[in-house]
Amino acid sequence: MRRREWLKSVPLAAATPALAALPLAAAQRSSLFGVASRTAIQGVCAWPNLQRLSDGSLVTMIFNQPCHGLWEGDLDCWGSEDEGKTWHFRGRVAEHEPTTNRMNCSAGIAHNGDVLVLCSGWADRSPKGQLSGPHRRVLRSWVCRSSDGGRTWSVSREFPSPPDAGIGRDNQFMPFGNIRMADDGSLCTAVHLVRGNVRESHLLRSRDDGHTWGERVPLNPGGNETDILHLGGGRWLAASREFRRKRDVHLELFSSDDDARTWKRRMPLTLPMQVTGNLALLADGRVLLSHGNRCWNNFGVDIRLSDDRGATWSPPTRIADCPMFDCGYPSSVQLPRGRMVTAYYTQLSEDFHYEMRTATWEPGRWGTDGRPA
Repeated sequence: MRRREWLKSVPLAAATPALAALPLAAAQRSSLFGVASRTAIQGVCAWPNLQRLSDGSLVTMIFNQPCHGLWEGDLDCWGSEDEGKTWHFRGRVAEHEPTTNRMNCSAGIAHNGDVLVLCSGWADRSPKGQLSGPHRRVLRSWVCRSSDGGRTWSVSREFPSPPDAGIGRDNQFMPFGNIRMADDGSLCTAVHLVRGNVRESHLLRSRDDGHTWGERVPLNPGGNETDILHLGGGRWLAASREFRRKRDVHLELFSSDDDARTWKRRMPLTLPMQVTGNLALLADGRVLLSHGNRCWNNFGVDIRLSDDRGATWSPPTRIADCPMFDCGYPSSVQLPRGRMVTAYYTQLSEDFHYEMRTATWEPGRWGTDGRPA
């Protein structure tokens, strides 16, 4: 099925016909009005995971090397006490072992206020500055916790393995996105499996405030990096990166009405090469999707808004431009006065120059038509 045909075959096209009519790389550029962009941390490839703590400070978990996981490195925690304007190193979440790195993670806040991080990575990594071969063997995730805002961390290596059959054989789960609290009080996270061109996304649950994990359920049988969002009342959304064909990598929306126990496919959220996604519930009740855009000559970070809990979405709106293809992976949180902080990463040059940036913006300035109000 051609791209235009499958976009028209789902409710998304009827609800927001502007998306179906957009050319491949056509997020609206006029929306940069009112956005304050800053370089936050240099020398990191990032894939940032942004969290807001009870004291109002922000923390982000990032891979601390200027490469796309090509050599050894660690997962670090940086913090900001001025709503994302400046950032300082707080602590090492997961320190790598020799010939490995620690970089793939999901994060959230536990019931007791701890910062909770699940962190995987890759084996067979070369020393810093030396290129490794392809990513092949996934490391078992560690469960990392901090009770002092990310400054010191405890690490448990107890984490479930996938079923020893099919894609799960001799493989490990990779966590991604946010850890969210369910109606029943459990904590939930998305994990995925990858082997070659085969991918599966699942959801895991914790009944003891994030110390141990299990109760696996399938989420997207063709997806990998997936972010989940609890809307309340047992209703959930998930934005899942899906690979249809070589040039068709996009985000699909899934939903659950039974507190994340079963999931249904809803609609495509983006056009090809527009990945990976982050979901947030705004104070005004709208749902925010922020995602990377890797379409040629239109690299950056775009947003979409829904005022009906994911049934329909605004056209994509640009909040940040990036100079090169390797960019995106936004993570957004809302500040007490309503402003949003979106962290993302970008490559700046071919000689391993990467950085994490932030965009601060007012969600109230845009309506669900995707245009400035």
